[in-house]
Amino acid sequence: MNQSLEKLKEIDIFKIVEGMVSNKENFVGVPIDLDFENVNVMVNDYHKLAVKGIPQNCFLICVKPGMKKTVEEIILLRVLQPTRLPAQDSLLASKVEYFKEFMPTGESDIAEKLDPHTKHEFQYSGIKCRLLGTFYKYNGVVNFGADVENFLSSHNYLVYKPCGDLLKYIVNFSSSEKNVGGSDSSRIGILRYSSMLSQEWREEIPIFIRTRDLLANRTALFGMTRTGKSNTVKKIIDSTMQLAKQEKRKIGQIIFDINGEYANANKQDEGTAIAEKYKDQVIRYSIIDKDGFTPMRANFYAVPDFAMQIITPFLVNDTAVYMNNFKAISFESPDPVDRSAVTRHNIKVAAFKCILAKAGFERSGNVMITFDVNKEIRQELCQKINRDRDYSMATGISIEEATVFFEDLWTHYRSMKSLESYRNLKNRDWADEDLKSLLKVLTRKEAGAVEGSVAGYRRLMHSDLRALHTSAARSLFEDDIVEKLREGKLVIVDLSEGAEITRRTYSEKIVKRIFIDSMQKFIRNETEVNGFNVVQLYFEEAHNLFPKKDNSDLSDIYNRLAKEGSKYNLGINYATQEVSSISSNILKNTQNWFVSHLNNTEEIRELTKFYDFKDYEAGVLRITDKGFLRIKTYSNDYVIPVQIDKFTAEG
Repeated sequence: MNQSLEKLKEIDIFKIVEGMVSNKENFVGVPIDLDFENVNVMVNDYHKLAVKGIPQNCFLICVKPGMKKTVEEIILLRVLQPTRLPAQDSLLASKVEYFKEFMPTGESDIAEKLDPHTKHEFQYSGIKCRLLGTFYKYNGVVNFGADVENFLSSHNYLVYKPCGDLLKYIVNFSSSEKNVGGSDSSRIGILRYSSMLSQEWREEIPIFIRTRDLLANRTALFGMTRTGKSNTVKKIIDSTMQLAKQEKRKIGQIIFDINGEYANANKQDEGTAIAEKYKDQVIRYSIIDKDGFTPMRANFYAVPDFAMQIITPFLVNDTAVYMNNFKAISFESPDPVDRSAVTRHNIKVAAFKCILAKAGFERSGNVMITFDVNKEIRQELCQKINRDRDYSMATGISIEEATVFFEDLWTHYRSMKSLESYRNLKNRDWADEDLKSLLKVLTRKEAGAVEGSVAGYRRLMHSDLRALHTSAARSLFEDDIVEKLREGKLVIVDLSEGAEITRRTYSEKIVKRIFIDSMQKFIRNETEVNGFNVVQLYFEEAHNLFPKKDNSDLSDIYNRLAKEGSKYNLGINYATQEVSSISSNILKNTQNWFVSHLNNTEEIRELTKFYDFKDYEAGVLRITDKGFLRIKTYSNDYVIPVQIDKFTAEG
């Protein structure tokens, strides 16, 4: 753990506060009104200057000194805005009369002409504060309660501005540790109250986050482009890598990199790609062929079920009935005991491979197909087309020969007596609806027709789709990715050069595979095997992948991640510009929040529904400074305003 935090663990904040009371240090003012939610404080310009300002959202403490100036409770406040004092109207009237007298002269020393009594009256003002909770001791251990159990009349209390070790303690207090920090604490930045950073007197207070807060939990990063979201993600990834090294754990991390900024160095971030810092632990995947990347391709002939999942999104706008039936086909293997189902499955797979060949998908060598068709049907078809020998399907035929068979069968499908006999005997057609749609796609015509009348397999002749197939692949890339994650690697999936439809398809496929793998480990109680127990998933530009706000489909993989991921030791980290673009199911299950600048009130209105972000509404809308974030993590009870440190490849 960082040495500065280790030092803070030994301090007694109550002794520090008692010292402030005794020595009258950092005194701000007195409460004039307080309840369970808010405290109004009367302050004086002299004390404001003495404590070097009271900016919006800064922390104050409210205490009730005992007979010997002892302190048993420390009430934590956050400054919200100025508030009117009871005598504000009469003071305002006096100010107006005073300014009327001197404004015509334009004198620069107008304030110095005030008499001492008037000047004293004018320098009082009020500030409204949010009551965040109470620090107290229980069995000798410091605790924080996110409320106040009781309060006396306001004249019993005094308000101070914390600084130094006391302020470091307050902003780094962890409710789960009952103290500051922990062995997994990692510096994320410094405390920052306002947009101004130039004052020489500004105290630098380091901010730490507990990396375990992020593991197997949901973390959101909201903000406009170029306000520091990606840099923050890199800091989070970096802290996770450091924790894994420190504790000798295997924590798999995977980044779905929409813009390619994690996989590649870029000038905007001065070349500090995460892949540079962890070269030996990073595995990069890409949709297209790139040096240093493993291409994410599959042999469609070898994995027809996966191929259909890749193909289907490319046909989303084709709503013809036969094509809708085609998109609904599943090539999931049937129960091997059901011989009839196995036979039908093999015929469907054979027809699908013929479609791939027709559409121009490359093959490696001479692909042979094995499937079985009733002898009576084969013999009658041979007679109809004047073929002098039977089809040797049981021992395998080429794709070209299988294509001819299916085309001839479909042409004569309505006139074959063997098919009619089958229909009468089984009370169903020989070709089920799946096979009928496959044959229509393959032949581009209706059963019994001579000429093609539909687009059929031509719908699959898409260059972007063919680019996702390779005849060389022997395994599924998502299985390779899961294996690397089990080894504790950092996997970066570069989606920057793929079509939008491809990004969604591949991302969803990989996420589903990771989810299923983790669920199976949970069921088999294998979550701790070989020290592998957590996978962290990072989604850049998450609005391109996640379900929309009104999507309540709990079977959606991303909604399932939000609902069930923690149970299966899966953590999700998602970054986007719009709070409103994310499904409410995901938002409601998010524990960690990192928020920079948002440029409209609708987005901020969504944000203020969560935790105490309402207090930061004005600053989030107004301040556009890069890296200025408001952070709420799982083990912290209140939001902290932070200037995030810049990620570097060194260190």
